[in-house]
Amino acid sequence: MAKQANRMMIGVFVVLAVILMAASLVVFGSGKFFKKTVKCVLYFDESVKGLNVGAPVLFQGVQIGSVTSIVLQVDPAKLQPQIPVTIEFEPDRFKVHAEGGKIPREPRKNIAKLIDKGLRAVLTMQSFITGQLMIEIDFHPGTPVVLKNIGKDFIEIPTIPSTSERLAQTLDKLDLEGLKKHLESTLAGIDRFVNGPDLIAGIRALKDTLQDVRKIVVKMEGQINPLADDVKKSVKDIGKLARNAEAKLDPLGTGLDKTMSSVRGIISEDSPLIVELQNTMKEISAMSRSFRQLANYLEQHPETVIRGKKSPGGK
Repeated sequence: MAKQANRMMIGVFVVLAVILMAASLVVFGSGKFFKKTVKCVLYFDESVKGLNVGAPVLFQGVQIGSVTSIVLQVDPAKLQPQIPVTIEFEPDRFKVHAEGGKIPREPRKNIAKLIDKGLRAVLTMQSFITGQLMIEIDFHPGTPVVLKNIGKDFIEIPTIPSTSERLAQTLDKLDLEGLKKHLESTLAGIDRFVNGPDLIAGIRALKDTLQDVRKIVVKMEGQINPLADDVKKSVKDIGKLARNAEAKLDPLGTGLDKTMSSVRGIISEDSPLIVELQNTMKEISAMSRSFRQLANYLEQHPETVIRGKKSPGGK
């Protein structure tokens, strides 16, 4: 019996030793037990729903720490709630190089210098599916430095509103009621204009006018086509008439010329008859040229019958 008891005790000690060795490997192997960390506090004036203990803290995309606590505090003087969020990070991951390449081991002063350069903390969406938040620290120069200075135990990093909070603030500043009334008034005016009697009457009048224009166009087409044929025929007839007149005037001029030759032997050159015959010859020649020119011009410009001959100035 004593031997069995000893074996049992040995087994228990062996199991405990294995458990202790495993725990030692986990704790000491990670090195976290010996690493020095720095704690900072952040105060957010917006909802931190979705931010949990253990949420990552990132600096320009690199995780430098995590959230260690989230507490709700109430300012007794102002009766305003405050939500201090404590974060913890390793200084080795967040170094500030000084002149000469040395790294001062003063986290509070280093962070104060970075705050002067625009270091701020902001809530950022970690997962759109789960709605979890994380904290992102980055430089935002030009933003105000708002410090609560409630406690002196931790270094305070100023915060700025998140993108969703800025959007909500912008929407709050909008006069939505005024915009609604203006939109309703505009829509009512459009409705009155569209459904008003004047517009409906105008559309009907325009429809009737278009129908009248179509009728006029159809009627004009029926009249213009025969008119064009008549014009072409008239041009041909006028040209033919001019040619016939020219043909008849030419023999007349020839006959007068022969008569002039016969009379010159009997009557003197200065006789009134000779002068009259000469004038008649000139008029017949001029008329013949005019008919010839008219026939040629109508052949080249038949539209003259409709529009008339243009003046030398083009008017």
